[in-house]
Amino acid sequence: MNRTVVVFITTPNVRVSRRIARTLVKERLAACVNIVGNVTSIYRWNGKVEQALEHLLLAKTTAARFLALKRRVKSLHPSAVPEIVSIPIQSGSSAYLSWVVSSVS
Repeated sequence: MNRTVVVFITTPNVRVSRRIARTLVKERLAACVNIVGNVTSIYRWNGKVEQALEHLLLAKTTAARFLALKRRVKSLHPSAVPEIVSIPIQSGSSAYLSWVVSSVS
């Protein structure tokens, strides 16, 4: 079975979040994308500590589909350096993980 992953993506607002989430699912790059609103991010950018209110997307996909997902997010995202981080799923419901794989195949 393909190794499944969760991809973390931050976005500046709900409009961008919905556009990216719907595109990823429609194009079979992700089986599911959760949108978590009102996340405060504190980060260093251009030598300064910044703070922003963002949204967090949690996309479930396979390692094999990650590069295509990453390219698609970059094409849709307004930021010059969007956060796109993949974390392997170590274990989970076998039925759910099988569904993820079949949804992006």
